[in-house]
This record gives sequence, C-alpha cells and structure tokens, in this order.
Amino acid sequence: MRHGRVGRPDCNRKQKMKRVQFNSALLPYLFLLPQMAIIVIFFYWPSAQAIRSSFFLEDPFGFGETFVGFANYADALTSPYYLHVARFTVIFTILVTFLSLSLGLLLATKADGVIRGSSSYKTLLICVYAIAPPVAGLLGMMFFDQHIGPFVKFAAWFGWDIKVGIDYYDTAFAMIVVSVWKQIPYNFIFFLSGLQSIPVSVREASAIDNRSPFGRFRTVTLPLLAPTAFFLLIINMTYALFDTFGIIDVIVKDKAANNPITLVYKVYMDGFRGNDIGGSAAQSVILMIIVLVLTFFQFRFIERRVHYN
Repeated sequence: MRHGRVGRPDCNRKQKMKRVQFNSALLPYLFLLPQMAIIVIFFYWPSAQAIRSSFFLEDPFGFGETFVGFANYADALTSPYYLHVARFTVIFTILVTFLSLSLGLLLATKADGVIRGSSSYKTLLICVYAIAPPVAGLLGMMFFDQHIGPFVKFAAWFGWDIKVGIDYYDTAFAMIVVSVWKQIPYNFIFFLSGLQSIPVSVREASAIDNRSPFGRFRTVTLPLLAPTAFFLLIINMTYALFDTFGIIDVIVKDKAANNPITLVYKVYMDGFRGNDIGGSAAQSVILMIIVLVLTFFQFRFIERRVHYN
C-alpha cells in the first residue's frame, strides 16, 4: 500500500509535465490563426464565391449578372459533351491511379531487395517527382513528337502511327502515360518507406511459413502496407482529377474540341476561354460534390478494411 501511495504522485507529476500548458486561453487560437486564415482565404471563400456564381449568368467583364437558378447545372448535366468528358475523366482517373500505384509498388519492392547501389537506384527513381506537371507534359510531348519522339518510332515498328494532338485515342494514351510517369516516384517513396518499416522478424517468420514469394507478399507484406496504400489511393485519385491539369494543358495545346480533356480542364476552358463564368462555376461545384462523395465512400467502406496495428 505504501509503495502504491508513493507511486501515484510521481505518475501525476509525469502526466503534468507531459501536458502542454498555455498561460492564456487565447494563445492556442493565435497559433492556429495563420493557418485558418489561409484556409478561409484560399479555400472557403473561393468555394463560396463559386457556389454563388453558379446560380447567375454573369457578364465576363463584370458589368452585370442575372439570376438563373439551377439553369447552369441543368445545362451541364444534360449536355452530351459534358457527359462524354465525365466518362473520359472516370476512365482516365481509374487508369492513372491503378497504373501509378501498381508500378510504384513494383519498383519499391524491387528496390527494397537491392543490397548494393540501392541509394543510386532510389535517387534515379525519386528525382522525377521534382519535375513540375507542365514540364512533365512538355517532356512527354517530346517523347511523342512526330519527328523526334522515341515512342512514336518504337510504335511505328508495330504499324502504329501515333498522332498526338490529332487522333483522340493517341492523345488519351499520351496523357495517361505522362501522368503515370509523373506520379510513380511519389508512390515509390511511400511504398519503399512502408516496406522498410516491416520488421525483419516478421519477414523471417513469413519465409518459414510460406516458401512462395508471391504468397508471402499477398498474405503478409500487402496487409502491412494497407494504411500506406489507402493513403496513396486518395492522393492518386486527387492527383488524377486535379493535378494533371498542367500535363493536359501542354498536350492538348488549347485544342480541346479535337482532344480528350478532363472535367477540371473543361472548367478552365469554359470559364477562361469561353467566358462562361456561371457555367464553369456550376461545373466546379459538381466536381466538388463528386470529390466529396468519393472521399466519403473511401473512408466509409474502404478504410474499414484497413488495419493500422
């Protein structure tokens, strides 16, 4: 009993030492104020302005506006071209996400098994992530150039005449290839970190229980990488929906009528090229709702299968 009574003050003292205490109740909010100001100014306020503009038919030069209610939403959702762009966006997002995650995981698995020269291999794979999306799009156009592009010459051996910017499907293929190439290093970094965090004892125990490398990867390695894979799934889908704008802009070269585009690029084309402020605002709100629903679905149904312990 004495030892228990003596130990309690020590425990309470340690808990008090670990707690972060502020002299003023307003001080924590002052620390949060800069970040909250950035979020409000650059996210909430533009979002509110977009929602408001979606209900108006606005003059592109700011001389007036007319309230039209949900007419902008009806025009977008009933437009065959908008639905065509939406279908391509879904296919584009699925392919870019799947290929980026698969190839990033494959390269991380191979790099994790390299003993000599591993730092060199990792550096060569990671350095691509430092390239900005417009630069990646420009480099991709060089690979698919009609005169000097190595991919075009390689495809010509098999009778495939690639014409990026002219043929719809060839342009879509180039967009997917460049977008995947740009995102692989990001996935590689996180997958490699996850693989290196797996204890050696777990790997040795799995090697004893299962002699098949693929079986060990499927039953042991992949479940341990589930939290990392879930995080990258959300990041890659967001990347395919929004961050590929620079790549698409360089590849299509403002010729969206003859080339595939995504929903976010159509918002830009209608708003800044077509001067349809209200219509582009409605499309941005629709895209925001789609992302919110998709994020809810991921956290509601997919995260339940992820084990963090």
